[in-house]
Amino acid sequence: MGTRQWDLWQMTADNSKSLTRRGVLKAFAATTITAAPTFASAAGFLRGAGDIRKIKMHSGRTGERIDTIYWIEGEYIPEAMAEINRFMRDWRNGSIIQFDNRTVDILAASHRLLDTDASYLLLSGYRSPQTNAMLRSRSRSVARNSLHMKGQATDIRLEGRSVSQISRAAISCSAGGVGKYSRSNFVHIDCGDVRVWGR
Repeated sequence: MGTRQWDLWQMTADNSKSLTRRGVLKAFAATTITAAPTFASAAGFLRGAGDIRKIKMHSGRTGERIDTIYWIEGEYIPEAMAEINRFMRDWRNGSIIQFDNRTVDILAASHRLLDTDASYLLLSGYRSPQTNAMLRSRSRSVARNSLHMKGQATDIRLEGRSVSQISRAAISCSAGGVGKYSRSNFVHIDCGDVRVWGR
């Protein structure tokens, strides 16, 4: 992690009351220099005209992969967001919802802070009410009104990074909920109220 990234990490970790949008934007701003060589071909990026955001994930359930730039110079790219919506679908029944771009932003900002080229492993994205009810009947840890059903939550892993490292990166964005599930080796990230739980 570069000096600038570490400074941001410390600053945001110590200021848990920072505004949601501001926290995510700081995370992106702190990593722009790191990201520049990778995204040199993006229109306007090197001219200082704006920024880009990228998401890189794979699913062990479907075998699908996604590696896409979804935001350029202040605009979400509709085709990329549609691709993300499909990727985040309820794999059990194929139902798709418009996934909340705030959660995608938190994932992308956290990934930049983690300074790795590895892709997230998606364990759970959108869950239909039927799927959530089925999972809830099997486990007390599944919330009745889970944000997964609103397309606002993900459960992820990242090769080469621990649950603690991933959760610290997400927490430093001060942009939503972060749950640590060390025994099951995954992190829950959502765009709901700022809160932290788990070990």
